[in-house]
Amino acid sequence: MAIQETMREIIFDTETTGLDPKSGDRMVEIGCIEMVNRVTTGATYHCYYNPERDMPAGAEAVHGLSAVFLSDKPFFRDKAAELIEFIGDSPLVAHNAAFDFGFLNAELGLCSQPAICLTRMIDTVAIAKKRHPGAKLSLDALCSRYGIDRSHRVKHGALLDAELLAQVYVELTGGRQIGLELAAANTAMSHPSGVAGSIALAPLSREIARPRREPRPHMASAAELARHREFISKMDSPLWGA
Repeated sequence: MAIQETMREIIFDTETTGLDPKSGDRMVEIGCIEMVNRVTTGATYHCYYNPERDMPAGAEAVHGLSAVFLSDKPFFRDKAAELIEFIGDSPLVAHNAAFDFGFLNAELGLCSQPAICLTRMIDTVAIAKKRHPGAKLSLDALCSRYGIDRSHRVKHGALLDAELLAQVYVELTGGRQIGLELAAANTAMSHPSGVAGSIALAPLSREIARPRREPRPHMASAAELARHREFISKMDSPLWGA
């Protein structure tokens, strides 16, 4: 039997003070979800950060994180090591990933940590654009397309959005049946999404030997025909006699 390759990925999302780390905007929250072979394991990482600056009203309206709330939270530099340990060397999946990678690498640079290589970046917006050209590509729109419940998403939140994105990512890359054994035999197939990694799937059907049966008779017997004639002879003005 072929051995299925283990593929670990981290789905993550960030919340920030604005749109551009080069202009002084900072990351204030990160949420990470671990997936192995497209299945969430239950392992997560979540942290709020003190951005050491004010919180613009526009950003606070999006995620609801005020400067007062964040004032007693740790600095990114004090928590960087545990985040790096959690993500390891796994591919990192994000929605509009260049934005989240930009802030993550900016924060790592501020505390003299190596940047995350962009070859590890998987962008679900790019995948969705290929799967659904011309359609809306927001996380909300994709949740609606795939029937994913987001009723509890009142404001943006890094861990909540990562949880929703994990479900969207599974749908974008082949659906919930990925990784399930559909039959006892095994046949290795490439992952349909074209994303790095492969999943071993079993063939959909197998030939099954069954005992051969002789055809059963379907004609009425002479006795049955006689009973039928007797029955209809007692009917009063049948339609076929008109």
